[in-house]
Amino acid sequence: MGRLCVCVLEAKDLPVNESYVKLKLGKLKSKTTRIVRNTCNPIWNEEFALKVHDLEQVLLVSVVSNTHHGGGDESRVINGGSVELVVGEVRVLVGSIASADKQTLPPTWFNLESPNSGKFFNKYCGKILLTISLHSKSHFNHTHSQNLSVATEDSKDLESPQISSNKMSETKKLLKVIANRLDRIFNKKDGSSSKAEDSPETSTILSDSEDFVESLSSPCSFEEAIALMESGDNKQEMPDNLPGGVLVDQVYAVSPYDLNAFLFAPNSQFRKDLAELQGTTNMQEGPWTWKHGDTSCLMRVVSYTKAASKLVKAVNATEEQSYVRVSKDEFAVLVSVSTPEVPYGSTFRVELLYKIMPSGELSSGEKSSHLVVSWGMMFLQSTMMKGMIEGGTRQGLKESFDQFSDLLARNFKVLDLADLSDKEHLLATLQTEDPWNWWMAIKYFSNFTVASTLFMFLYVLLHISRCGPREPRGLEFKGLELPDSFGELVTSAILIIQLHRVYNMVVHFVQARFQMGTDHGLKANGDGWVVTVALIEAVDLASLESTGLSDPYVILTCNGQTRSSSVKLQTSDPQWNEILEFDAMEEPPSVLDVEVFDFDGPFDQDVSLGRAEINFLKHTSTELADMWIVLEGKLAKSAQSKLHLRIFLDNNKGVETIKEYLEKMEKEVGRKLNLQSPQRNSTFQKLFGLPPEEFLIKEFTCYLKRKMPLQGRMFLSARILGFYANLFGHKTKFFFLWEDIEDIQVHPPTWASVGSPILVIILRKGRGIDARHGAKSIDEEGRLRFHFQSFASFGVASRTIRALWRARTLPYQKEQVMEEHEEQEGGFVIPEDSEYVMDNEGKGSKIYSAEFPIKMRSMMGIFDGGSLEHRIMQRAGCMNYETTSWEPIKPDVFERRVSYRFNRQMSVFGGDVTCTQQKFPNADTGGWIVNEVMTLHGVPFADHFHINFRYEIEKCGIDESGCKCDIYIGIVWLKSSDFQQRIDRNISTKFTIRVKEIFEQVQKEILLMSQNFNGH
Repeated sequence: MGRLCVCVLEAKDLPVNESYVKLKLGKLKSKTTRIVRNTCNPIWNEEFALKVHDLEQVLLVSVVSNTHHGGGDESRVINGGSVELVVGEVRVLVGSIASADKQTLPPTWFNLESPNSGKFFNKYCGKILLTISLHSKSHFNHTHSQNLSVATEDSKDLESPQISSNKMSETKKLLKVIANRLDRIFNKKDGSSSKAEDSPETSTILSDSEDFVESLSSPCSFEEAIALMESGDNKQEMPDNLPGGVLVDQVYAVSPYDLNAFLFAPNSQFRKDLAELQGTTNMQEGPWTWKHGDTSCLMRVVSYTKAASKLVKAVNATEEQSYVRVSKDEFAVLVSVSTPEVPYGSTFRVELLYKIMPSGELSSGEKSSHLVVSWGMMFLQSTMMKGMIEGGTRQGLKESFDQFSDLLARNFKVLDLADLSDKEHLLATLQTEDPWNWWMAIKYFSNFTVASTLFMFLYVLLHISRCGPREPRGLEFKGLELPDSFGELVTSAILIIQLHRVYNMVVHFVQARFQMGTDHGLKANGDGWVVTVALIEAVDLASLESTGLSDPYVILTCNGQTRSSSVKLQTSDPQWNEILEFDAMEEPPSVLDVEVFDFDGPFDQDVSLGRAEINFLKHTSTELADMWIVLEGKLAKSAQSKLHLRIFLDNNKGVETIKEYLEKMEKEVGRKLNLQSPQRNSTFQKLFGLPPEEFLIKEFTCYLKRKMPLQGRMFLSARILGFYANLFGHKTKFFFLWEDIEDIQVHPPTWASVGSPILVIILRKGRGIDARHGAKSIDEEGRLRFHFQSFASFGVASRTIRALWRARTLPYQKEQVMEEHEEQEGGFVIPEDSEYVMDNEGKGSKIYSAEFPIKMRSMMGIFDGGSLEHRIMQRAGCMNYETTSWEPIKPDVFERRVSYRFNRQMSVFGGDVTCTQQKFPNADTGGWIVNEVMTLHGVPFADHFHINFRYEIEKCGIDESGCKCDIYIGIVWLKSSDFQQRIDRNISTKFTIRVKEIFEQVQKEILLMSQNFNGH
């Protein structure tokens, strides 16, 4: 009986860039190292202790790839059926270690044997560096085998004496690291050794979790270690959130440094309180030590026993906590949690990432911290229970970190993220007073031109005052004096030129003064989406003047609205500190255009010093709240000009603004648009990386036509049109703004489109560059063309896309676009109150009247949106029949919308139909009245008229067991036509037959249902 200590140091020349090592001795449970990513020469420096019962046992060391988990020919089946991609293996007989000097194998490079099959068969798989030592507690009962072929063969792989100096130095460093560890192992007292062996479970857990660590300097405090890591040269970037999701995203009124110490300092009281709250016991915190690898960092091991839950008993857990970033006020700690005692616990590890970032100063001057905790799972082996494990882990982490957040909130004040980025808070520091004062005027006129002119002018005045009148000479006469010499002539010319330049400066100053402040400080009008821009400053602005200075001002444009700043005179680094607000908009804006000009006068063409376009969908609210923009343009690029802005996008009516926008779009589209659920919106935002204010309106299944059709889903929101497809793991994803679209065309069906019309979207030149991989072609003008086809309902999709595009078109373009598309689609919008065409006095022509032995309540089932209505209307030739729920719009008045498509038997043209129906009680008869306005699409002359129906249903019979139905039709003509009488006659005849068939079908269905009910 003994222990085999295996130190896994490093590997080199591996054929994969993500790998870990698995150790297995006999039938004991395998042990694994952590996963090292993005390198073919990983460094682990981890130690493991394995129980040895027999010298005939073989230690199997496997290097496993983490880049692929799957079966098939590229994997090898091991560990009772779990599937892994083995890169290479090393087998070491325990007996060979026992026969070595001091039962210790020094750091040795072993060649990795390629697997017998799969991706790495018969290939060079690299080498691995191991150190192995055997510690015997008693004599073994078996003599070890003399067959040491594996060890002998592997020993040949030791580096030769002619090793290069670089490798020699690398080996010396490793030996130095190993020496101290081996010294501690060999020099342990018997008492301590026996004590360790008396608790093998504890020693195994600790040895599995501890990396090979060695202090680089003398012991130091936690604060000194953090300062040492911060001063290091190899600083990593702040890592992205882990893919599992965010567990905590809060801002606290405490500095980042103090919050980091509060959470991770040794013997943290917060950790103790949290353990008590969650029922965690046996907590043991290891000291913070240096870990050596690609980069040095601080790490520690924390072990504890998790409280039992309803499904899982109390289990031991181990956390490996490592600092991955320490820089100024930013901290990132990666925690790897191992719970081998839970079901399938050896197949996965849970990773947590704590990110502590600064979040600006509070109004009181105190600092605040932004804490983000995300999680992810790392599966070491494939398992069919992956989905169940992820679901259970997600639920457990959510409950645990809810308690974490509550406890942290008791210690520090929680700040709302919106409060910190609130425009009133950040803009309060800006100077809003009028910057035009005497000091600015003095600064502007303090130059050589003004000083020399003033000097010459005073000098001439002094000369005139000292000289008396004299007699005229030469060509002079009384009242006219001329220069008497060339010197006087030159002096007079210089004085006139100087006075002219000063005059121009004064005029320029006055014009700039009147240019200032027309939009500065003006408040936004209306309710909806409000954009507020704080114009702070600019640096390194270009100039065409010889002085290198300019007179800059800024023009901001958003959704067709323009705002201008004041003019700053003679500066290349202007300071504005001005607040510019845009009036409220019905839909969220997509782009803010910024351009800086050099002021030359109110009637001169100002020179552009640089411009920029800010896409709201590519920046978070935090980024917009404080951003430096690099200006574009020849002058701006040559001078490397930048502009400092703070931008805030607010919705001052909340969800009501979104509802009003959807109601507006409903009238354009002709069908109901429902507000999507928060979960659906969140998935949509995460899929395309959109800000939280973006909301999904509609989605369609369709094909993207490139070389080959690609099936996917089209997503429509207020600002973008996006497409997403996932074909066997190959994802295609892109989106572009509605403002990027120049034209939308409909091409007729072809054999290539399988009889489906093609929707062609053409972008403006230079737009949609990020989406070019989804374009069908680029035309001769350099515009991207996207082809979509095979919609479930092409008419609905086309109308929805066109309506959203028209709504996003800039105001100066809307009228033109409406005129262009009015002839293609017709410009009719379903009226809000459809009773204007069919009131009680103008019912239209009666086309049907009948009495039925059916109760009125049963007959009204044709209008309740249930299964009866859908069956009847489908039999009547209505495909894709959809209805919205009845909604009250007035007292006792309800409204809904209906949409469907005629089949070819009903109309040779097919065509889409949208209807608005209103129902209300008939006070005279005690029955119901249903008014309907029908709009046809895709039918000749469909934009010339609308069809109106009126259904009057009332009780009849002595016992009121029957009902009577009267139906009226009317045609409202919006445009005159020579075919008006023919169309009137055709519609009346067609719908008379159709209404009769519908109500006869209703009677049969209701009577059949009643017979079946009575039969049972």
